[in-house]
Amino acid sequence: MSKTEKQVPESKKEAREFNFTPHDFARVRKLIYQRAGISLSEAKTDMVYSRIGRRLRIVGIDSFKEYLDYLEQDNNPEEWEAFTNSLTTNLTSFFREEHHFPILAEHILQLKKPIRIWCSAASTGEEPYTLAMTACEAFNTLKPPVEIIATDIDTSVLATAARGVYPMDRISKLSLERKKLFLQKGTGASEGTVRVRNELRQLITFQQLNLLDDEYALKDTFDVIFCRNVMIYFDKPTQSKILEKFVPLMKPHALLFAGHSENFMYVSDALKLRGKTVYELNQTHIKNHAIHSKGARHD
Repeated sequence: MSKTEKQVPESKKEAREFNFTPHDFARVRKLIYQRAGISLSEAKTDMVYSRIGRRLRIVGIDSFKEYLDYLEQDNNPEEWEAFTNSLTTNLTSFFREEHHFPILAEHILQLKKPIRIWCSAASTGEEPYTLAMTACEAFNTLKPPVEIIATDIDTSVLATAARGVYPMDRISKLSLERKKLFLQKGTGASEGTVRVRNELRQLITFQQLNLLDDEYALKDTFDVIFCRNVMIYFDKPTQSKILEKFVPLMKPHALLFAGHSENFMYVSDALKLRGKTVYELNQTHIKNHAIHSKGARHD
């Protein structure tokens, strides 16, 4: 018996609403890897059953095999999107990994305006709004010279992000000063929620983007890229391919911010560590690569 087979014990099979075999689990892992680059571990059996099981109920299908056949055989982009959204983890919060934001503030104050920032895993919006708040505080205005592009593969979380409305418990760690300056309390039917001020929302453009795409629908280069706590879901070859596409999008002085458990040093020679999970371009590598490429074209 393989390790995968051991993940679905008989007792759990009997208790489950839907038929879910080790082969079904292997198919899910393969499909989400092909579509989103997400490398699901063998320990994620219960998570996959729970999340994809919801899709089975919604579309009225009784088994995982039938659902996966339906997914692969039918040209149904909406269901592919729902499948991908179901398996995307979107844990986030305002000012998460707070040590990054003073570094960001100091960096953008030194740059030529306007400043372009890419938040590549926007999730439900807390991170891009935190970037906007940081820019407002750095420049002491609600209209800083900053443009933020916020992308995610998951369209459902992007819709939440674009609305900019959050329950009160999501802002519990924000200071009272920031709450007053950047958020508006809901009233009536919206009581118990807050909405991000329009000035912050106007700084951000939300759009769907899959980091596995061959080309990114992004214009021009960036002064800052935030790619935090998303690379951990990709294997090393996928991480390398994504970072290769990041490098041409970075201005010579650009900073790339990673998550606390991510290390790009062993993935890309084009980057070097500047501080705690903050990277900059390795100019020596870039120059050598440019010389090599020029020579290759000349030949």
